Amino acid sequence: MKRMNQMKRADFTLEFKQDAAQLVLSKGYSMKEAANSLGVSISALRRWVDTERQGSSKKGTDSRLNLGEHEELLKLRKENARLKMEREILKKASAFFAQEMK
Repeated sequence: MKRMNQMKRADFTLEFKQDAAQLVLSKGYSMKEAANSLGVSISALRRWVDTERQGSSKKGTDSRLNLGEHEELLKLRKENARLKMEREILKKASAFFAQEMK
């Protein structure tokens, strides 16, 4: 019997990530201080801070997303996949009923 030591990945809200990043960017906290006080890993906090920095310092051709845009993109991709699946189901249903009508 295999034993799996997998930790469940915590899901943080967009607002939490943005607020955590602002502790470092605006409030002067060190990465370590902010991560310890919030109970998150330093690497996660570093990603959030980097993402916020990139979003706030966008240049004309820079295509990087801030956390809000990234979150919206993920939501839209999920919705798009669902809509494509629904469309395929409707196509198959209409083909089925067209065959039944003959």
